[in-house]
Amino acid sequence: MSQIYGSMGVDALKRAVKIIESVVQSSFPYAFTNVLKLGDGRCVALHVDGAGSKPIIAYLVCKEFGDYSFFEYLSQDVLAMNLNDIIAVGVKPMLFVDYIALNPFRLDRGSVLKYIASGFSKTLQTLIELGETSKSFTPFFVGGETADMPDQLMTIDVAGAVYGEGDCTTIIDGTRIADGDLILGLSSFGRARYEYVENSGIMCNGLTLARHVLLNEYYALKYPETFDPNNRLRYSGPYKLESYVDELGMTIMEALSSPTRIYTPIIAEILSSCCGYVHGMIHITGGGFAKMLKVGCGVNYVINNLPEPPPIFKLIQKICKSEWRDMYSVFNMGVGFVVIVEPSIVDSIASICDKYGIQVFNIGFVEKNFDGVNRVIVKSGSLRFELTPH
Repeated sequence: MSQIYGSMGVDALKRAVKIIESVVQSSFPYAFTNVLKLGDGRCVALHVDGAGSKPIIAYLVCKEFGDYSFFEYLSQDVLAMNLNDIIAVGVKPMLFVDYIALNPFRLDRGSVLKYIASGFSKTLQTLIELGETSKSFTPFFVGGETADMPDQLMTIDVAGAVYGEGDCTTIIDGTRIADGDLILGLSSFGRARYEYVENSGIMCNGLTLARHVLLNEYYALKYPETFDPNNRLRYSGPYKLESYVDELGMTIMEALSSPTRIYTPIIAEILSSCCGYVHGMIHITGGGFAKMLKVGCGVNYVINNLPEPPPIFKLIQKICKSEWRDMYSVFNMGVGFVVIVEPSIVDSIASICDKYGIQVFNIGFVEKNFDGVNRVIVKSGSLRFELTPH
């Protein structure tokens, strides 16, 4: 799978990113997200992320059917990719800005912005209306940048950044992860009580692979601006956007555009009631469970009870015939967020998740080791593999 994805120009494990990471400053080297101490007891974090190649799905839907409404989903994707990363260290998101770059020769600027603005407004208002705890973890939208880039961009890119603050004494920095801690996985699929549509679970990562594996060559012939000619595996699948797939319970375009789940309301409540018992948190995105390697030091994450993968991942695996191990190294596979906790609060967290209509899975446990190297050891069902830092 990593070879297939690499041939499409994407490194899911982001090995080259370590070149940048070598000069990044952080006061908490074992935390999921970089955080800085200010010296007055406050800690701050600034995070930037985008919707990846997911906007191309909205672009194709727009071109095929004249429907711009799928651009609205991208607002939740961008908010989720930023909020989920920053709350993973217990920092409260405070300010959010967006960045939208598009090719005005290919898209109507006003129509795109209308739906993206609506998406930001609707998503933030939903988080605010979930109660005071959720509201306190919802940032203010303070603007951003919209750029017309006809010579640099063939379609559209949507991204954003979030700034947050927290008390340095309550940062979830990974140093308290201990023997016997349990690993809880929060589902990425289904429909939370605060979501508007059923979610396939694919979130924002692996979309380049999913799009080209599932959609057929019709789109390569009609929309050459949506891929690079060096991608030899472009649009090699059996489906059209409007194809309804029984096992998915939705169309291909609905499955691929399912908005990334925002875990803020749930994590805010967990931190409010169980903060001292939460030792680590990880947003599972590109790279799958390899994301866990960032958190803690000298930790074996033993994953021995994975849930059944959602249908979208089974469909992708069936078509590209990849090893399941590789699927778990690219996609979230149904687990979008991980919370590492003391066993005593498992029932409390399950109760909070149930309140919001989110499934939670007890997927494993922690072992401390003595060589200082983090490992993810998967031995669940027929799966047997190990992930270590590259």
